[in-house]
Amino acid sequence: MIAAAPIDRASDIRLAIRLTYLTLGWMTIEGAASLILGLHSHSLLLEGFGLDSAVELISAGVLLWRLRVEQGGQASESEIESVEHKAAGIMGRLLYFLAAYIVLQSAYGLFVAHARTDTHESVWGIAIGVIAKVGMPILAGYKLKVAARLGSRALRADAMEAITCGYLSVVLIVGLIATRLFGWWWLDSIAALALIPLLIKEGRAALNGGCDCCSGAEE
Repeated sequence: MIAAAPIDRASDIRLAIRLTYLTLGWMTIEGAASLILGLHSHSLLLEGFGLDSAVELISAGVLLWRLRVEQGGQASESEIESVEHKAAGIMGRLLYFLAAYIVLQSAYGLFVAHARTDTHESVWGIAIGVIAKVGMPILAGYKLKVAARLGSRALRADAMEAITCGYLSVVLIVGLIATRLFGWWWLDSIAALALIPLLIKEGRAALNGGCDCCSGAEE
């Protein structure tokens, strides 16, 4: 980990904890709203976005544990590194699970159920996407700066979750608008598949430590 002055590091830890609490609150509201709207309107895009928020919620919870361990001042550096490694492993597996869920649900919607999205809920879904598109990059930017000062791979990986959420929000917005305007019932399932490469990339990065993607994001 990167060495830092004790006072400055303690201040950064407190800031990271505040950002994590903000993430927990945000993801709880965003995830619940997306899942409720998605299930009600049969929108796989909204369901997938809600599940991604749930993944971020778990990530933030694990990160909070890691930060609290260091803030307590009783853990060694090796113990902190162990917590970060466990957090990355959990996140990688959850992202792969989410990718598999979307593939199965897309196939089910296209070839079995022919599920049609209720576009009456699209306006609210688009609003959720717009808020995420604006807010997530800002939150991620703060996290990346603090992560660089702390030398925390776990915080950088969590910041990449926020960046991924920003990308997913674009897919969500475009997919919902197109479905609402043109009434293409199958577009929702196909557009949801666009999430897969991002989820697999982030899952692989988390399992490998998250260093490559995070360093690229910091540049």
